[in-house]
Amino acid sequence: MSQIDELQRRIIVALDRIGQGLEDRQAGADVQEVETLRQQLEDERLACAQLEERLKKLHEKQDAQDEAATRAREEMAGKVEALDRDLQSLRKANQQLRDNNAALREANAKGVAEPHLINKAMLAELEGLRATHAADRAEADAILAELTRILEGGAADSDETQSEEA
Repeated sequence: MSQIDELQRRIIVALDRIGQGLEDRQAGADVQEVETLRQQLEDERLACAQLEERLKKLHEKQDAQDEAATRAREEMAGKVEALDRDLQSLRKANQQLRDNNAALREANAKGVAEPHLINKAMLAELEGLRATHAADRAEADAILAELTRILEGGAADSDETQSEEA
């Protein structure tokens, strides 16, 4: 019986060593798997940080473009207001010119030549020419401002494309 007890004890010790070896192998495999997972997690964190940085830059770019668009709209609104004022002045000068010409025709029909009416007509015509010039200038300024904004936008886009390619 003592031999059986000795064999049984030896079998139990061997089984314990086998079990311990299996646990060590599993622990080694788990450590390697945990290390792999940690590396993947670190890679994902890095990718996430890069994406967040790109998103931040895109938001900044969008904000800058929104501000530029707002400034351009405000500038264009100012140009349109100036053009409208000049057109109102032109309409007023043209109405004065029509009124003075009508008065000149009446005086001419009566055979009365009135120098002050001729002077008023010439002043109204001169004012009309000035108003027309101012309206043309305001319109040209508005067109020039819009073309400049478009060209600057195209130049900025090409600069960004070149910097992204680098």
